[in-house]
Amino acid sequence: MEIKNCRVCHQPLFDEPVLQYNNMPKSAQFLPDIDMLSEDKGVDIAVCQCSGCGLIQLNNEPVHYYKEVIRAAGLSNEMNTFRRKQFSKWIELYNLEDKKLIEIGCGAGEYLKLMQENKVDAYGIEYGLDSIKSCHKDSLIVNRDYIDTPNHNLINGPFDAFYMLNFLEHIPEPNEVLQGIQNNLLDGAIGLIEVPNFDMILRKNLFSEFISDHLFYFTKATFTATLNRNGFDVLECNETWHDYSLSAIVKKRSQTDLSSFSNIQMKLANELDDFISQFSDDSVAIWGAGHQALTVMSLTCLEGKIKYVVDSAPFKQNRYTPATHIPIVAPGSIVSDPVEAILIMAASYSKEVSQIIRKEYSSSIKVAILTEDGLEIAEEFRKK
Repeated sequence: MEIKNCRVCHQPLFDEPVLQYNNMPKSAQFLPDIDMLSEDKGVDIAVCQCSGCGLIQLNNEPVHYYKEVIRAAGLSNEMNTFRRKQFSKWIELYNLEDKKLIEIGCGAGEYLKLMQENKVDAYGIEYGLDSIKSCHKDSLIVNRDYIDTPNHNLINGPFDAFYMLNFLEHIPEPNEVLQGIQNNLLDGAIGLIEVPNFDMILRKNLFSEFISDHLFYFTKATFTATLNRNGFDVLECNETWHDYSLSAIVKKRSQTDLSSFSNIQMKLANELDDFISQFSDDSVAIWGAGHQALTVMSLTCLEGKIKYVVDSAPFKQNRYTPATHIPIVAPGSIVSDPVEAILIMAASYSKEVSQIIRKEYSSSIKVAILTEDGLEIAEEFRKK
């Protein structure tokens, strides 16, 4: 079935493919013997681009073995040396020693064995039965599994960290897989994810890099965007392994802690009450009916404590503040209906307003300005 929308952001693909290849190998792992040659036929590949997020992708169905990791790179001494150094540095940098890690798509355990050389509690999941048998022969803790839903639960979880190497580009449901991984991580867990580097492919015009197995061709921008949209903060993303790979270090996103807002709100409410209590009843005004001032009035419970709110904008005058129902008046009311004190809540215009009050109205009015740090007595009124 031909795909019409981006598999990541779900926006439409551009109407026309950016490339169309005909008579391509049906997959990277299909190598016919002599008896199969007469039946082997090439396939057509359409290389498309999302009109929304810009991700380059194929619009065909995945190869039948897409859930399995088949890794010839594990035979390379150079690659094994690279991975040893990479894993050791990662574990040291993010304090993962003695922590519980899992490899998502571990193949025959080529890299899981290298990871176990470090002081970590390493696990793996793999879908290919033959690969799992190889893992078990090497005494690796690997379960047959494949994450395909956000609420998928892994055996032995939750984990302190995970890694997934050159697997994400094969998976037709990347959002579900990444969210499912996140569901099995502890708060603040660290991840290492690698995909082929399409930025390098573009730089070097490597037209031969396309194959049915790889559904996605990530640039640094589209890779980090995909990770971000699925609950991971990208701590770093670099080109590695002769620039052929994009290697991202990610952290499971935690809910933002805004508890300090409540503390500041309570502190300001007390400061406002202390200021207002210095004056006679119904003798304190506020200058400013902007959205910040309206919110402060509501969240510090100023209804019934303020005589009126002054604002220079005619369309706000002769109305009332929402929620607190304080009348909004023109600046002239300071003369016709005097007050003893004014609280200025005019954001970046507050200093200008304090000068207007001193020059055009009364120097006897006590004035305080709402700042980021709380209430401050306006400089020109400190000696009044």
